[in-house]
Amino acid sequence: MHMRPLMIDLTGKKVVIIGGGEVGARKARFFAPAAEVTVISRSFSPHLSGIDVKRIPFDIRDLPDGKIRALLDGAFAVVAATPDPLLNNHIGTLCREKGILFNNASGDTGDLLIPSVIAGDHFLLALSTEGESPAVSRFLREHLQSTLPELDRMVALQGRLRKYLPDIEPDSRKRKDIVTKVLHDPSVWVALAKSEEGAWQIIEEKYLQ
Repeated sequence: MHMRPLMIDLTGKKVVIIGGGEVGARKARFFAPAAEVTVISRSFSPHLSGIDVKRIPFDIRDLPDGKIRALLDGAFAVVAATPDPLLNNHIGTLCREKGILFNNASGDTGDLLIPSVIAGDHFLLALSTEGESPAVSRFLREHLQSTLPELDRMVALQGRLRKYLPDIEPDSRKRKDIVTKVLHDPSVWVALAKSEEGAWQIIEEKYLQ
C-alpha cells in the first residue's frame, strides 16, 4: 500500500456507513460530528445512542446494485462495517466505480484507513499500522496518553510563547532555541500539571530575562 496521512476538513461532507452494529457505531463516532454521517442497516446497535447520525433502515443485501449506488450518491467516503466480508467487498467495488473513498472493516483493504486518534483542544494525532496491528496503534495511543498527560497544555503554552517572543527577541534562530528548550524542560512539564501560569513563570525566569 502507498498510504499517506492527511488531515481533511470534513465539514459538509457526507460519510455513509453500511452496518449499524458495534463496529459501525465506532466508525460513526470517529466521523461525527465533523461530517454528515448516514448509517444504513437493518438494525441499529445501542452503541449508536448519542451519536449525531442519520439512520436509514435497509437490509442492503436485499437491494439491487442500482439502489445501493443511489444510497451512496454524494458520499465523500463510505465504510463497510457489516460482518460479511463478501458484501463489504462488493460495496467497495461499487465505491471504486463511483470514485468514493472506501474503508473496509472486514474484507479486502480499501483505499481509506481509519487511524487510532489522540485529540485535545489544541492537537490531533493519528496512529496507524496500515491495518496490520490495531493493537499496536492502541498501545501507542495509550502510551502517549499516560506518559504525556499535559500535552494539550504544552501545545497551548507553546502557542502563547511563539506569539510573545517576537516582541522581545528579533532573532528567529534564538526564538526557535527558546521554544525548543522550553519543550524539553522537565520543570515546565511538572508545573503544567498544576497550572499554565505556573509554567509561564518558570519560562520567564529561565528563558525570557
